[in-house]
Amino acid sequence: RPAAARAAVDAAEKGAEATVPLQARKGRASYLGPRSVGHLDPGAASTVLLFRALSETPEEA
Repeated sequence: RPAAARAAVDAAEKGAEATVPLQARKGRASYLGPRSVGHLDPGAASTVLLFRALSETPEEA
C-alpha cells in the first residue's frame, strides 16, 4: 500500500507540473486568458496535497 500511495503522489505531482504551460479555460483563472500560462493549476495543486496527505496517513491495524 505505501508504494501505491507514493506512486499516486508522484503521478499527481507530474500531472500538476504539466498544467504550467497550459492556458486556463475553466474557473476563475480562465478570466486571465493568456496570462494564466506559466502558473500551476490550483485544482491540480490541491489534488497533490490531497494525495500527499493520504499517503502520510498511518495504516490502521
